[in-house]
Amino acid sequence: MDLSNQSAIVTGGSSGIGKACALALAKAGANVAITYLSSEDEADAIVATIRDGGGKAIAVKANVGHEDDVDRLFAEAEKAFGPIGLLVNCAGLNMSGTPIARMELDQFDRVLRADLYGPFLTCRRFVRGLEGQKSGGRIVNMSSIHERAPRAGGADYDSAKGGLAQLTATLALELAPNRIAVNGVAPGMILTPMNQSALDDAAERKRKEAIIPWGRAGKAEEVADLVVFLLSPTADYITGTTVTIDGGLTLLTAQGA
Repeated sequence: MDLSNQSAIVTGGSSGIGKACALALAKAGANVAITYLSSEDEADAIVATIRDGGGKAIAVKANVGHEDDVDRLFAEAEKAFGPIGLLVNCAGLNMSGTPIARMELDQFDRVLRADLYGPFLTCRRFVRGLEGQKSGGRIVNMSSIHERAPRAGGADYDSAKGGLAQLTATLALELAPNRIAVNGVAPGMILTPMNQSALDDAAERKRKEAIIPWGRAGKAEEVADLVVFLLSPTADYITGTTVTIDGGLTLLTAQGA
């Protein structure tokens, strides 16, 4: 899975799964541009790690839910590396846990801006940047098992991820003639800051892991390895699908009743 001479953008690349993806892509040989919002020190540290390993990387502060920020992100990445042929959409917000009757429109909009509008805007700009190119490209959208496994209090997040699944499939169909592959990855419980409480509380982690058929939570690096595969020439014939990586957790739907 050699990605030498290719350039990638990883949104949300300053922490969690995005960070793991950025490091894995750089290890595979790609030039990497990552985005961050507030964690500038963490973003700079990731860039330094990649450069120390002989790779090329930049960090760009950008809110992917804002069109101007996305345009500036791509302009800076293209200035640094040339055409961007790989895109990984990891930036996003988690569910609020707010029941629908008490959820303000601003909260619903905030999550959809990050988790659905963001991938729409970055995918659109990515495709525009490849117009006239003949090399094709590859996109991975980071979804969640909750694109189809809803949770009470998750109307914001679950709606965004369900929409992202359809965006991914639609773009795959639309962009196949241009040899631009579009796939999704749907993680289950992964030990990142989105599961900070399980990282901090051993009892909570043990209780949750006991439910997972594989017997443990996943690691960000395992998700990143899958992303690198989907972006590589090895996965050339794969487009329009979402790959679940959850230790069998979603197989438990409708069990026991």
